[in-house]
Amino acid sequence: MLKVLLIGITLLVLCAGVPAVAAEMGGDQGWYRVHCNIDGADVYFDGTYVGTTYNGMLDVPVYTTGTPYSTVRVERSGYQTYSGKLPGEPVKGDIADVYVTLQPVEIVGSIHATSNPSGAAIYLNGNYRGVAPLTIKDLAPGTYTLEADRSGYYSDRTTVTVKAGKQSDAQFSLTPIQQYGSVSITSNPSGAFVYMDGAYKGRTPLTLSSVSAKNHNIELDLNGYYDWKTTVSVTSGVTRYVNAQMAAVPPATTGAIDVVSSPAGANVYLDGNLQGQTISGGVFTVSNVGVGTHTVKVSLGGYQDYTTSVDVRGATTSYVSAALQPAPVGATGSIVVDSSPSGAEIYIDNAYKGITPLTVDGVAAGTHAVRVALAGYSDWSTSIQVGAGSTASASASLSATPTPTAAKAGMAPFAVVGALAVLGFAAALRKRD
Repeated sequence: MLKVLLIGITLLVLCAGVPAVAAEMGGDQGWYRVHCNIDGADVYFDGTYVGTTYNGMLDVPVYTTGTPYSTVRVERSGYQTYSGKLPGEPVKGDIADVYVTLQPVEIVGSIHATSNPSGAAIYLNGNYRGVAPLTIKDLAPGTYTLEADRSGYYSDRTTVTVKAGKQSDAQFSLTPIQQYGSVSITSNPSGAFVYMDGAYKGRTPLTLSSVSAKNHNIELDLNGYYDWKTTVSVTSGVTRYVNAQMAAVPPATTGAIDVVSSPAGANVYLDGNLQGQTISGGVFTVSNVGVGTHTVKVSLGGYQDYTTSVDVRGATTSYVSAALQPAPVGATGSIVVDSSPSGAEIYIDNAYKGITPLTVDGVAAGTHAVRVALAGYSDWSTSIQVGAGSTASASASLSATPTPTAAKAGMAPFAVVGALAVLGFAAALRKRD
């Protein structure tokens, strides 16, 4: 009896190592032969377990008269599961091959470490691994301590969890270790205003402490002197000395006058000379005005002239605000006439008024014809609107008349000679009589 039992156990062991075959070849059966690169992989048809691969394959019988299978799935621990379509069902007594390659599942991960600024030394669980940016590979799944260290910056530390087949990221933003020095600033002359990196710090002589160790922009300002600038490099624990020799600004000989009128569009005169017109919503600026006292007149048709004295200082701008008042009804105005060249005759409404340059007063409000004439030049004429109580201006640029041609000029002497000959002949005749 024991002998029979041992034979039975032996047969069971032998059968366990033989590919699964539901029946012998032939009959109403065909076979799928699953080829696999891994032994011990479980095979499923349409989700139903049909056997385990052995010696690189597994034969699965199917009945040609039964419901055909369509999908295959192959699994083994430590490998990625394979899923796919089965080829067409084998015919009676035939074999259809199915080829499956299982890929191993990654069992390690990695950490990618970066730092700002870059170049920080990276330590993994206290062990130096390189300089950021850095990828640390082949790490078993788990939690690790990561530290970044760079000269001049505070160290930073974090924990990172690594998963199989995954890359974890660690980003370090390092904070600089602040270091300080001092800056001692003097100037000639003293009392200059001191600005560091655009911020006011005081007046010279001045010592600044707790200045961060880096480059700083220093600027000194003093009225009557050119601005003085430099860059100073501050080192931790060291005092830097700055001595500014200020250069005096030469006194300015001209200034400017900004003129605003209400309403706009008025003529602006400086010491009787027309400069331009104020614009709507803007300012007319008279530039390069000599230092001293000047007369400014603002004139606009229909309004009374506005006249004031202005003191101009070098390199400064003076201001004039003219609120023009309406001219009285029936009042007269004036016309200022000049010409280039000067010395021309002035006619207003064909009435002679004088020689340019000239201011014609007592002109009735309204439109008037102005003509300027000068021997050797073409007449110049225009129409001008004169407002009551205001001054209008006319500036004539005269054009020289063409000179006679050489041919015409040459005829005059011959004409004179001919005339003299005729007169002489007539006189001779009278004597004979």
